[in-house]
Amino acid sequence: MAMEPTALPDNVLTLNLKKAVNWCRRSSVWPLPFATACCGIELMATASSRYDLARFGAEVMRFSPRQADLLIVAGRIGIKMVPVLHRIYMQMAEPKWVISMGACASTGGVFDNYATVQGIDQFMPVDVYVPGCPPRPETLMEGIMTIQRIIDEYGLPPAKRHPLKLSVQPTFKPSPQPQVVLGPTLAAAVGQ
Repeated sequence: MAMEPTALPDNVLTLNLKKAVNWCRRSSVWPLPFATACCGIELMATASSRYDLARFGAEVMRFSPRQADLLIVAGRIGIKMVPVLHRIYMQMAEPKWVISMGACASTGGVFDNYATVQGIDQFMPVDVYVPGCPPRPETLMEGIMTIQRIIDEYGLPPAKRHPLKLSVQPTFKPSPQPQVVLGPTLAAAVGQ
């Protein structure tokens, strides 16, 4: 037996629990900036008073992965930074989202060399790509609003999210360091 809308008093609000949780989650996104280049300056400008990221509930930049739920990767990522970035991503609590900000984070940008990752989606799942070199603050705000729409529509991300794994993992293994061989006279002088 369903309740009639006219039978409810004026101070009662009916709401789906999933919608309430998603509304709370979308209104308090806490980004963790991983800014390595000029995109980081645009990320800082987005949080300034002119663009006011606080309107979207994302003004609290968290620099601890355990307190953040949105990772903003801004700028080029070197192959030596990938383990650090992956560790930060794995330390974030679920549900978590990722924005790839700028051409360098999304595709490697103009840095087409062996030391620059040609897109972070090879190592972690990316939810939103923000284009530009560097993208304007308005573009990043549109990316954050897209994350909010994703939260509204889908709620929790899927249980298993995998990176694309398009690139080959580095296979370089350092050779053992050469052993120093001392003659008997030098060994006696050094004290070995």
